[in-house]
Amino acid sequence: MSEQLIDVEHREHDSLIRALRERTAQLDAANKEFDQFTHSVSHDLRAPLRALEGFAQILVEDYGSNLDPEAKRCLEIIAASSRKASLLIEDLLVLSRLGRQELKPARVNMLELAKNTVLDLRPGSDRIEFRFDEMPEAWGDKAQLGQVFHHLVDNAMKFTRRQEHPIVEIGGRAEPEHTAYYVRDNGVGFDMKYVGRLFGIFQRLHSDQEFEGRGIGLAIVQRLIHRHGGEVWAEGTVQQGATFFFSLPLEKSQEVGSSLDFPVG
Repeated sequence: MSEQLIDVEHREHDSLIRALRERTAQLDAANKEFDQFTHSVSHDLRAPLRALEGFAQILVEDYGSNLDPEAKRCLEIIAASSRKASLLIEDLLVLSRLGRQELKPARVNMLELAKNTVLDLRPGSDRIEFRFDEMPEAWGDKAQLGQVFHHLVDNAMKFTRRQEHPIVEIGGRAEPEHTAYYVRDNGVGFDMKYVGRLFGIFQRLHSDQEFEGRGIGLAIVQRLIHRHGGEVWAEGTVQQGATFFFSLPLEKSQEVGSSLDFPVG
């Protein structure tokens, strides 16, 4: 190899090292800005909301007898809206922290994980019949996959509770390039033309009066599965139930935390 060629390679190597150092510095700066942002959101923004809620409640409790019904109702709305805004901020913080949690991949018994999730959520919902199909083991972070099941099962329980005979089915299958899992219910379902909204932050297809919730659970599911290199999707029919699916790459091909795409559906 000629000295000229060696010199070119050295210069290219030095250039790559400089670019890597610059990129690392930019990433460190971005992380510091993010930490400052989350601290500001967590403390500086929620403090005035707590004050609004607190003073509104004081006015209702101490001076409610002197207020006409409409004034009292307005104060109660202020308190409730402040409380909801605080909860939405907390949801955003939870979602933003997901990308910073370290993944600890290992073999996960998904059937056992699903059954334990149901045991944790089931108190007070004994009317629901749970059915478990065979489920292949997965390769991923057990705690985060537990969160996925928690949100999907909780979602299914919520939308089936008004059924005469509510049923929630949980299962999975092995595919050539990934494993796929599902949580199916016979609840209120949804119109497939709105399927694109399901996994958006604070996107809801039902009002607070119909079903409680803040529209963050499915967004968390999507974020966690994408971190594992998988995909999420859903199918549903109005008043005939819904099925939520997620896929996980096989251990031999998985790059945990990447954005690999796998065929789904």
